[in-house]
Amino acid sequence: MAILSLRRRRSTALGVAAVAAATAAGVCLAVGSASAGTISGPLYRDPTSAVVRWVAANPGDSRAAVIRDKIASQPQARWFANFNISTAQSEAAAYVGAANAAQQIPVIAVYQITNRDCGGASAGGAPDLNQYQSWVSNFSRGLGNQTVIIILETDSLALLTCLNSNEINARNQAISTATRTIKSANPNAKVYLDAGHSTWNSAGETANRLRAAGVQYADGFFSNVSNYNSTSSEANFGRAVISSLNGMGISGKRQVIDTSRNGGASGDWCGDDNTDRRIGMYPTTNTGDSNIDAYLWVKPPGEADGCRFTAGSFQPDLAYSLANGVPNPPTTAPPTTPPPTTPPPTTPPPTTPPPTTPPPTTPPPTGNGCSASVALNQWSGGFTASVTVTAGSADINGWTVTITLPSGAAVTGVWNAQASGSSGTVRYTNVGYNGRVGAGQSTNFGFQGTGTGPGATASCVAA
Repeated sequence: MAILSLRRRRSTALGVAAVAAATAAGVCLAVGSASAGTISGPLYRDPTSAVVRWVAANPGDSRAAVIRDKIASQPQARWFANFNISTAQSEAAAYVGAANAAQQIPVIAVYQITNRDCGGASAGGAPDLNQYQSWVSNFSRGLGNQTVIIILETDSLALLTCLNSNEINARNQAISTATRTIKSANPNAKVYLDAGHSTWNSAGETANRLRAAGVQYADGFFSNVSNYNSTSSEANFGRAVISSLNGMGISGKRQVIDTSRNGGASGDWCGDDNTDRRIGMYPTTNTGDSNIDAYLWVKPPGEADGCRFTAGSFQPDLAYSLANGVPNPPTTAPPTTPPPTTPPPTTPPPTTPPPTTPPPTTPPPTGNGCSASVALNQWSGGFTASVTVTAGSADINGWTVTITLPSGAAVTGVWNAQASGSSGTVRYTNVGYNGRVGAGQSTNFGFQGTGTGPGATASCVAA
């Protein structure tokens, strides 16, 4: 679906730069020592996203491996940006249901506000605020009752220059009502409102806008969807916003930060032509910071901003530029449990997924089935497991591997597969790009967990 240009306006942001300079070292220390925010668990990786579909359709492209391993493997937000009241509930239910079935947390970016983007490259949304509320009501009915993260209306509060005072008041009321509607339908929904970014409006002004839009009913605010500022700068900005909210009597609010494109240079707002940027921190709910609930990839890497390509269209050159040269993720998401307090192993766990070469002692199966073998890397309190799936004497077009974990073990992240469950007997199924395996050939997936890893045996069933 078409997404957004996200106007990346820059302003003085009074006081934020000084706060960032004074506390940057403290943020680095806090990430390793503070407790996490209010969300725990793996984030949902959508097997039907634009980047996953591109990788599946272009296996021979020279850019495919980098894009697959560093972007398509990661959980990203699904944007609900096409306005249709009649399908809002079913679309939400389908997406959230798939995430619930995978026992993962979906991230949804709602982008339907009237007069969105002030009529810029991402113009659209509800024709009026009454229809907006109707859409929100239907959408909310599809959210189920499990944890879901809602990024509510990017730029809706930071970008108000095209609205008069009456229109601003009406928008604030609409966002406040939308927040309460979502929370009423699903009390476990986590709703975050727009805080722009650290080089746009000041922390005090941002807090005032959040209060006017009903942040007291929300779980907090999001930042950096509309820019590429460093994570430390956004964290410092968030602390300043939280402090301002506390001064208004609004406490307990937390931040989520978009890290999808903030691993390189900052500068011109449009990412369509900039080759100096890289993906930032991989998505996780294990932030190590009590003020920050998650680092998310809200704006999917590789999707255009609208200045050179159509806003929201997937561009492999952009994706490759963002991912090239960046280390591979060790898991689909960094571990969602705190680091062990026991001494680290003398041999550190690998920073990239273990090699895909199957153990030489495991012969390929005969017939039309598949076999699976597990290579384990155990350390005190945790492990990584590399699983090799090998086809028999005929091609297979899909596979499911079942692995039984020892008592007390729990999966915290997966790459190149989707997991059903996180403890006990766990089933892993292929993703779009690795389901087809040629006769006698192999593919690989892996997972990371806490506790003691599984034994070397696993059962495989071909689709």
